Amino acid sequence: MALDTSIFIYEFEANPRYLAAANVLFRWLESPAHRALSSTITLTEVLVGPYRAGDLVRAKAMRGLLLNYPRVEWVVPESNIADLAAQFRVRYGLRTVDALQVATAIRSNATCMVGNDTAFRRVEGIDILLLDDYL
Repeated sequence: MALDTSIFIYEFEANPRYLAAANVLFRWLESPAHRALSSTITLTEVLVGPYRAGDLVRAKAMRGLLLNYPRVEWVVPESNIADLAAQFRVRYGLRTVDALQVATAIRSNATCMVGNDTAFRRVEGIDILLLDDYL
């Protein structure tokens, strides 16, 4: 399973609409039998808020929490992922960051991708689970 940035943001910001659903995913990850992955692009996106607010302490804490979260593998988008992301930008009209996220999931053999962006549904070759579908 691949996790999009939105899942982490909902958890960290205690988003009132999505927190319960995000909590279910993170509780699921507490089991040693379960694993997830996310692109290091997620780290970039999650840290924008604290850096924008000038909150370096929070940025450092969030970075540490993300990078040390058990059973989450952080995948660096290498050239094969970048190439597939470019194809997805053309074929599906995705934004670069979204194309990189879904290309990372596919190239990493994720069984599905969990997020909340309907644009992911345009991509063939991976099951997309949107939190809005379960609320």
